[in-house]
Amino acid sequence: MNRLVLSAKLVQRGALRYTPAGLPALDLSLEHQSEASQEGQARKVSLQMKAVAIGSMVAPVTTLPLGSEARFAGFLATARNGRGLLFHITEVLA
Repeated sequence: MNRLVLSAKLVQRGALRYTPAGLPALDLSLEHQSEASQEGQARKVSLQMKAVAIGSMVAPVTTLPLGSEARFAGFLATARNGRGLLFHITEVLA
C-alpha cells in the first residue's frame, strides 16, 4: 500500500498550471518537524518535501495560507524528472 499522511507546514506554492489532460495543478513545498523514537532513542525529524495537488485538490490547497499547518494525505510517486519522490496530495485533513 502506498499511502502517506503527513502533518506539515505549507511553505511554498507555485503558479497554477494545467496537466496535458487539462486538469489544474499546483506544485507545493511542505515542511515537517517532529520528534520520533528510533531504537528507544528520541530523534528530531525535519524534512522538506515537494508535493503536487491536481484537479479537485487545487481549491483546498489554494485556500491554505502560506505558513499554515495541515495534515495532508496522498501517495508517493517518482518526480516528473525521474529524480526523487513527489507527494501527490489526495486529501487535506482537518
